[in-house]
Amino acid sequence: MKLVVIVPLLLLLEVSGYAECRCFCQVTGDLDDCTCDVETIDRFNNDQLFPKLQSLLESDYFRFYKVNLNKPCPFWTASNECGLRDCAVQPCSPNEVPEGLRSAPHNKYSAEVNKQQDECEKAKHLGAVDVSLSAETREALLDWNKYDDEAERFCVVDDEESPDSQYVDLLLNPERFTGYKGPEAWQIWNSIYEENCFKPYTIKRPLNPTSFQSSPGSEARTFYSWLEGQCVEKRAFFRLVSGLHASINVHLSARYLLDDSWFQKKWGHNVSEFRQRFDSELTVGEGPKRLRNLYFLYLIELRALAKVLPFFQQSSFQLYTGRPEEDQKHKEQLLDILQLARSFPLHFDEASLFAGDEKEAAKLKEDIRLAFLNISRIMDCVGCFKCRLWGKLQTQGLGTALKILFSERQIEALPKSSNQRPSFQLSRQEIVSLFNAFGRISTSVRELKNFRVLLAEEQ
Repeated sequence: MKLVVIVPLLLLLEVSGYAECRCFCQVTGDLDDCTCDVETIDRFNNDQLFPKLQSLLESDYFRFYKVNLNKPCPFWTASNECGLRDCAVQPCSPNEVPEGLRSAPHNKYSAEVNKQQDECEKAKHLGAVDVSLSAETREALLDWNKYDDEAERFCVVDDEESPDSQYVDLLLNPERFTGYKGPEAWQIWNSIYEENCFKPYTIKRPLNPTSFQSSPGSEARTFYSWLEGQCVEKRAFFRLVSGLHASINVHLSARYLLDDSWFQKKWGHNVSEFRQRFDSELTVGEGPKRLRNLYFLYLIELRALAKVLPFFQQSSFQLYTGRPEEDQKHKEQLLDILQLARSFPLHFDEASLFAGDEKEAAKLKEDIRLAFLNISRIMDCVGCFKCRLWGKLQTQGLGTALKILFSERQIEALPKSSNQRPSFQLSRQEIVSLFNAFGRISTSVRELKNFRVLLAEEQ
């Protein structure tokens, strides 16, 4: 009789007692193609960077994001109507957005500037100085982006002057589980992985929900054998996409709708959902690999923050909202975070990318830039508006990080004087997406600590 009781108990312990290990035992030690390890990132993020970054992201400059959620899908006919109530995004009314953001001089140029730009260029070539320009016009001209930035961007940036672009308060529209799933959601990720990650159609991706897989283990081995045979740049690209996917899944598991009654909604950690996505047995070994890719993504975006410090150190740069004292305080916070990012001891070395033959490296970089540009366009095909909002923001943030990493010479050449044309520029939209996207990755790393505890408690 005792044996009958003990056997189910042992089976229960086997299922729950090792759940933490099945999700996390392989998420440790050195990361591939890096000199860094998981434990160093955990300590740095959770103890030092995460609290400071979350405080900054609550400021007005970073919480209000201008975005166009009404763009049509450029690749297939997609429904812009989501029947799930938690998919809705509530845009801001004009009086909710600080006046300084609505009329920021670095985002809007007067008709006078547009008209006189060509004349100014001609005058410059003739060695003339137009002293009749107003101080406001001269300042706008100095800040004008005179080169075609599109050639350097890794993602689509919405036109902030479009009537369809609206401000959204990110704190009032948090990323969380909305119920958006199934074939339509799978189509988004399938298009990203199958058409934009340099993978031949003959190589099957592990756990692809849109295709029948007779032998998942064998297909996984074939896939990773193919991946390891690729150049470091293409391996890195796949791991960035996988890491972003993993991070989003961590967010959805951490802010899951646990109770939806008529008098309250309760959001919180759903351990079962987390295990479905990351348990090594339930995912045929894929879950831990995806979590390791999340850490790789963290390193890439952290490195970008460290590299872009000189841009934000310029005296001419302000986190302008129209409130001078708060703006200065938040700029000091920002610089403190970037100095902290720069102090990280085991940064990813981007010099290992696009080395070798110059022409081949340039072509590879352009192929990767165009692939990620395409991924950012796919975000306009997401049917859930809240998912679309956070998908656009996070892909734009990662695209901005890539732009920074591969603009080292331009950043180093930033002028010391404010009356010289800048060699590198970031729009406010790029800045807001860069820091909020990294905030999402930082939150994911912090949430992994919470899930470790919750899974251990199940024992």
